[in-house]
Amino acid sequence: MIFLFAISKRIIIMSQTQNEEKDRALEKAIAKRIRAKRIGLNWTLDQLAKAAGLSKGYLSQIENEDKTPTLGTLTKIAFGFGIDAISLITGEESKRKQEKFSLVRAGERQPITHTGAAPDSIYESFSFDKSNRFMDSYIVTISKEFSPKPLMHEGQELAFTLEGTQEFYYDGQTYIVKAGDVKYFDSDRPHMTRSIGSKPARVLVVLCNPLRGE
Repeated sequence: MIFLFAISKRIIIMSQTQNEEKDRALEKAIAKRIRAKRIGLNWTLDQLAKAAGLSKGYLSQIENEDKTPTLGTLTKIAFGFGIDAISLITGEESKRKQEKFSLVRAGERQPITHTGAAPDSIYESFSFDKSNRFMDSYIVTISKEFSPKPLMHEGQELAFTLEGTQEFYYDGQTYIVKAGDVKYFDSDRPHMTRSIGSKPARVLVVLCNPLRGE
């Protein structure tokens, strides 16, 4: 029994290490893409800071891999560049024509990796085709673990629980959220969530960046 416990513990540690290495590799890749895009446009950090609504110092830390950008921050940087946040995450530009009207079929949602999110969380974007949009939308499969630390980003967030149950932490308080429940909150406060039911919760998440309404 002790032997089996030791083996199980070792497997868990190895899995956590692999996830951390994967996240670190993604963070490095994102930092390089942001820097390459900025230099390709012949922009200074000051110019990107103004376009994205972020501080020059914070952007410098991201490019130098000293800070991990949240999805909200990546959205602001991408908006400043006039591109989609997914291209910063995956390194691939959308091959579909940008239109005023966008229809993304069920099998066309684009999976992305969210730096800073909990392990095993799955984000599927379905707003990536809409040009000049004011919001970003995802179907998120919630991990059974909290993220390593609470998320914070500018703007507001609306989350409609499609199925499952979550334990949701927001600014010092914890809530139990079930299928059919809707959360709507200022996302510049610490927040994170995890599934607590027998199966992972799935949530429709809409992020609104105030910069996009200007």
